[in-house]
Amino acid sequence: MASNDSENTYRPRIALTSYLQEASWGVWNTTAAILPATYVEAVVAAGGTPLLLPPAGTDPSVLDLVDGLIVVGGPDVDPSLYGQEPHPATRPQPLRDGHDTQLLSGALDRGLPLFAICRGAQLLNVVLGGTLVQHIPDINPEANCQPAPGVFGEASFTTEQGSVIHDLLGDSATSPCYHHQALDSVPNELRVTARSGDGMVQAVESTDGSWVLGVQFHPEQNPDDVRLFRGFVEAASHYRADHTATMKAMSPA
Repeated sequence: MASNDSENTYRPRIALTSYLQEASWGVWNTTAAILPATYVEAVVAAGGTPLLLPPAGTDPSVLDLVDGLIVVGGPDVDPSLYGQEPHPATRPQPLRDGHDTQLLSGALDRGLPLFAICRGAQLLNVVLGGTLVQHIPDINPEANCQPAPGVFGEASFTTEQGSVIHDLLGDSATSPCYHHQALDSVPNELRVTARSGDGMVQAVESTDGSWVLGVQFHPEQNPDDVRLFRGFVEAASHYRADHTATMKAMSPA
């Protein structure tokens, strides 16, 4: 019988951060571990197996069991993490900050493929020493990143040649977006690889050659275009193959 880990059947295991908050189903209304289905569906469409990591009982060693990590969108990053007082419009969620930071740092330490989306990209920037614009309308009143509550805007951007995002999307692209904060100062460990016409950072990548991509927009909201997810799942597949080969080489004959 063929192994489930064979090249023909194995689907890379992709961990995704998730929410712990009030939810409703059937007759119930209580705290639940949840994640918008669009993230899960995008991973499946790209060839991966999604595994949700709720912000409770955080254990970064679980990353040793997976092939890639997606840090998803959500509430604002606590500005105390980058040395600022909160803006009146800032709505942090410290539980998510602590959980996501541990997992994100664990992925970086392992060289695990990392895909950070919206809030995830902002936290990636902060964890590595960068800062954020806390309220975009203060510096760009014409920005339309969050047209109305629950209504996605559209980000149009150009990419830098020689980057992961350029290889996957080409010179330019558009994507749904929903945010009122943005990356400001970017640390040396990251390089900006996509910007919108107004100069806003739309993507960052690692400068050390590892597969790390942070995007300010929401690619999971466009089910007709899963190119970024496919590229990420492919990187996760390569990571597993390399890790497996290394382990075999280290095993006694």
